[in-house]
Amino acid sequence: MRKALKRAAIAFGVGTALVTAGGAWLAAQPWGPPVELVEPGAGGTPIRLPDLVGNYYPGVGPEAGGGRRPAILLLGGSEGGLGAAADGQARLLAREGFTVLALAYYRLPGQPQRFELIPLETFTRALDWLKTHDGVDPARLAIMGTSKGAEAALLVASQRSDIGAVVAAVPSQVAWQGFDRSFAPVNTSSWSEGGKPVPYLPIKTVGWNGDIYGPSLAEAAQHPEAAIPVERIAAPVLLLCGEEDKLWPSCPMARAVKARRDAAHGGLATTLLAYPDAGHFGVGPALPEGRDVPAMITMFGGSEAGNVAARADGWPRTITFLKQALADPATTETR
Repeated sequence: MRKALKRAAIAFGVGTALVTAGGAWLAAQPWGPPVELVEPGAGGTPIRLPDLVGNYYPGVGPEAGGGRRPAILLLGGSEGGLGAAADGQARLLAREGFTVLALAYYRLPGQPQRFELIPLETFTRALDWLKTHDGVDPARLAIMGTSKGAEAALLVASQRSDIGAVVAAVPSQVAWQGFDRSFAPVNTSSWSEGGKPVPYLPIKTVGWNGDIYGPSLAEAAQHPEAAIPVERIAAPVLLLCGEEDKLWPSCPMARAVKARRDAAHGGLATTLLAYPDAGHFGVGPALPEGRDVPAMITMFGGSEAGNVAARADGWPRTITFLKQALADPATTETR
């Protein structure tokens, strides 16, 4: 059973938490799936620098007007490393014409081994590297993340004026307390900046059983410093979530992000796609038709049909959002 779950976790790109049919949480143990660092597929380049590890894909196909391409920094979640799922997502984005850097920021050698004090500078360095790369239009830059990667994406975008689009899938409205490889909370933030912890919302429940984030989120008003200042993001933001998310309450948190942006400056461009029968795995690329659906797609909520349908709807709308937000102004003006 555990070997089968390990194989499914690796194939689906998530391997740090497994859950039984009865809903009890199994924290990662020594038998858990190893962290991945996949080599890029055709057309990709491995980036293996001391402070920058990822897979880089130049956009495929002619760019309108023959100019530089829009670029996306792509962030995975608490699985860490750089797995097949994130790399596959990067390849799909590249086929749509985007230049993509899928970034590893956690669990690889030389990186934090616990989800604590992960430097936000890791992401800003990656964005700066992308901006100066040949073939990239520095004025058309996006950041896209899932789960903890979405938390990071919103944090980083709230601090930079050069971000042209943000995609946050199953996101958080706050910076959370960190955790170790057994998923036990640690006594500091998930993130750091300038060597100091980013203010965070404490995880109230110790021992990862049942609803962990819900009771903690109920106390968010007591920790206003933990709220991500999403009203500082001038770029359009796309939020995707599953109403049946059992890993954390992504839809209530996504709604809080949207409400905060709606209340600021007369309203900021924010799109929320909430899927009623989807869970934590109801986001990401549409699954290929005619192939078996991974059994673990329902592991963190939603039905198989609901998660498959959410992906089938959400992915093309994500591509449309990115193409509109990162359109070349010069090309648009000539139409």
